[in-house]
Amino acid sequence: MRFYSTKDRQNVVDLREAVLRSLPHDRGLYMPVSIPELAPDFWKSTPGKSLQDIALELASPYLEEDFSSSEIGAIIEQAVNFTAPVVEIEPGIHSLELWHGPSLAFKDFGARFMAAVMSRLVKDESRRLTILVATSGDTGGAVAAGFLGVENVEVIILYPSGKVSPLQEKQLTTLGQNIQAVEVEGTFDDCQALVKRAFLDSELNEKYMLSSANSINIARLIPQSFYYAGSYAQLDAPDDLVFCVPSGNFGNLTAGLIAHRMGLPVQKFIAATNVND
Repeated sequence: MRFYSTKDRQNVVDLREAVLRSLPHDRGLYMPVSIPELAPDFWKSTPGKSLQDIALELASPYLEEDFSSSEIGAIIEQAVNFTAPVVEIEPGIHSLELWHGPSLAFKDFGARFMAAVMSRLVKDESRRLTILVATSGDTGGAVAAGFLGVENVEVIILYPSGKVSPLQEKQLTTLGQNIQAVEVEGTFDDCQALVKRAFLDSELNEKYMLSSANSINIARLIPQSFYYAGSYAQLDAPDDLVFCVPSGNFGNLTAGLIAHRMGLPVQKFIAATNVND
């Protein structure tokens, strides 16, 4: 699978470059050159299938040029090892529970998939991969849990002082091993700016192999499509499916749209946002 920069469609790279570099030099974002469409028969057959089985089908087109079938299976087994149940609230309205992973955040899906992919991409590298991530709380906890103990990978998490919950701060700061947390006097935006500045520093990138675990990385986005397909299966393939998605930077919503482009029958998406000044 090839990936292009949203700032320049001629800037095309392979999976390894898109995942490990994370951010193109032109400051765009990497997206698939084409989004694979799965056959209608696959979608009709999803009821009764496990989330792992569905995730394997969705992930394979993006990974099959770089990994064997057994490796892709191992990635999914490592990444999707918890459930995402659909619970009825009232007739016709359901809640998709995305808090059953180790950090209790939906970002466990992306972080664990990313860790599984990255660890295999760098297993023969002489240099360690350094993951830089800015967090306002839940991203850092998911990344810390997902990458804990992963060989040849070091994770540095920047978080704003006094702006994460006590539980979230413990998730970032108490694991040790290959996880380091840095408390920054400032806001989340300040943390994010420091991370982006690091990626655009050519000297720093020559000295260290840097990547990001924030939602700018395509390996965070692809696995978030899994639970949209999983919820469709749990609801027995309805023909009137509507997703209402709590939205911040629209990464979760984008993942839903990717699933839709892959053939998931969705009537519409509703982006639920707060009032922004």
